[in-house]
Amino acid sequence: MKEEKELKSLFSEGTLDRIFPEQRADQFFDALYGEHEEGAYDISLRFEGYDGKKNILSFGLVLRERPGKCLACNLTYGLPQVFSRHPVIDVKGIVREIEKLLGEGISCGEWNLGRTNPVSGKLHVIPLNIRIS
Repeated sequence: MKEEKELKSLFSEGTLDRIFPEQRADQFFDALYGEHEEGAYDISLRFEGYDGKKNILSFGLVLRERPGKCLACNLTYGLPQVFSRHPVIDVKGIVREIEKLLGEGISCGEWNLGRTNPVSGKLHVIPLNIRIS
């Protein structure tokens, strides 16, 4: 497996923005509410690290409060279950794209979304953990 420094470079902010573009949040809220303006947060994907002992890549789906909205007022605790199945968020597709970046001989196995972590009233993170082999 690649070293942490190499993984940080591989999963740069720009690369992850291509895998999970910022407009996907608007598409999610269009599907959910019929209008993207109703959405209280933007969503981005960020690399968190690699646990070599467990062979787990850790990412975060970062929820940032939109101006004039209230992230803390939303029910973000149920989002891991919603995100894991929602076709617009497409976690399975995210995992496939991450696997492509890892290259030959490394594959992504099972993945899961952890519990919503409220970092602050304006920032929540949903962990995405991917087992690799």
